[in-house]
Amino acid sequence: MPHIKSQSQPCEPQLTVVPMDAAHARHVCSWRYESPYNLYGWPAWEQMERDEFEFGSAAIRESQYVSIVTDKQELAGFGQLFPMAGVTRLGMGLRPDFCGQGLGAQLALLLAHEALKRKPDHEVDLEVLTWNERAIRAYTKAGFLITDTYFRPTPEGEAEFHCMVFQPQHCRPE
Repeated sequence: MPHIKSQSQPCEPQLTVVPMDAAHARHVCSWRYESPYNLYGWPAWEQMERDEFEFGSAAIRESQYVSIVTDKQELAGFGQLFPMAGVTRLGMGLRPDFCGQGLGAQLALLLAHEALKRKPDHEVDLEVLTWNERAIRAYTKAGFLITDTYFRPTPEGEAEFHCMVFQPQHCRPE
């Protein structure tokens, strides 16, 4: 996958999508978030790689995961573009020390554009825990709208989620 830099247009982020390599994956596993966001952490890299769990599997990493880097090639976040029937479901994470700086909307927008570039005929959506107001604000700013709310199982038990669908006409530039 070539390096893809977003364009300088209204509602376009200034981060860059690159393939996620093992070094980036290992780095993501070291990220630790403050409560209540600590549930977004990953297991140790050695365990992820041994179990071939998510981006610990080279095949899954190559087909579904990307890294997001700054202009200085500093790892700022990651994204998952999970293929479903007619839909690309996004997953994403921002490096903990970048959280709360307004980069969440840029990250979500960049990943939505990447998903549409890969599968232009797909709808792009994501799931977010209903209590995560910080993420919901960022996704709304990036042009995602809540279309459904439901409960589903998680490793910690049943939790309530919003499904948010990307609708670029609703993107609100800075």
